[in-house]
Amino acid sequence: MDTATLLWGMFFGAVGLGYFIYGKRQSLLLPLLCGAGLMVFPYFVSSTLWLLVIGGALMAAPWYWR
Repeated sequence: MDTATLLWGMFFGAVGLGYFIYGKRQSLLLPLLCGAGLMVFPYFVSSTLWLLVIGGALMAAPWYWR
């Protein structure tokens, strides 16, 4: 694990926490699930490229399927 992977993982975790809280307060399932996914997936992905691809997709999903 390098520094970029660690920092991107922290960024996606923070954004995921925001999505999770928003989804819980608004009773919206998609932001809630994407937020949980954003907080958990960096533990399982070791490549920085895949971290950015998956994180970007999870961040864009609630806006795309609104």
